[in-house]
Amino acid sequence: MKRIFLGEMKLNLKTTLLWSFVVGILGFVCTMMYKSMQGDMKAMADMFSNMGAFSDAFGMSTLSIATIEGFFATEVGTVHGLGGGMFAAILAIGILSKEEEGHTGEFLFSLPVSRIKVIAAKGICVFLSLIFFTIICALFYALGFVMLNEEVPVKELVIFMLMHFIMNVEVASICFALSSISGKNRMGLGIGIAMMFYVYDLIGRVVPSMKDYLFLGPYSYTNASEIFAGKEISKEALLVAAVVLLLGIVFAFFYYDKRDLAS
Repeated sequence: MKRIFLGEMKLNLKTTLLWSFVVGILGFVCTMMYKSMQGDMKAMADMFSNMGAFSDAFGMSTLSIATIEGFFATEVGTVHGLGGGMFAAILAIGILSKEEEGHTGEFLFSLPVSRIKVIAAKGICVFLSLIFFTIICALFYALGFVMLNEEVPVKELVIFMLMHFIMNVEVASICFALSSISGKNRMGLGIGIAMMFYVYDLIGRVVPSMKDYLFLGPYSYTNASEIFAGKEISKEALLVAAVVLLLGIVFAFFYYDKRDLAS
């Protein structure tokens, strides 16, 4: 199991570092743009906060974009939310199915190691990769505040990164379960799932009748504007996340251990 785990970590290292640095640097660049746009932002803040559904969807009615926290929540919140969700989906949806698609399963499952241990090694790899992604991105974002000579909002930034980490794990668990079903890498499906959840959250914040059902989507508890504004995170949303995460992992273990793998 240890060798399988280390092998998976090595195989996914470049992908993890690439996504971490790309998303982290994009967030850093967005943060650094604040100084150059600060003067204009004060004039635009009131206008953006009164644009109705558009303001609600992107959190500009909750927190002023004229402040560094509001600007970070609006710009970096979107970049990190989409980037993290897609990375989690892409990583998890091919972690099991690639063994059949690449015909490497014929060798892997001939080794004296149970399928349960193989699934566990791959699941731990996904989990640790998401931890590395979160830490690297957080360092870039904190650096952005430091470079602007602004005080780093440690509490809010930690909560923001933690909630996104949970969201990424939730998305990954769904895709991990799908990976146990498919014999091919469904990368497009994984990206589609992440995008679907993001769009669901956007629409839910615009359509009044859907706001009561926002907690069903993983992006509901990662809204950066609400986090930086100090609003309480939905306990219902976190409960749904825990249930979905558990079901996804249990399904992957149970189904993949029992199914016949294509040669």
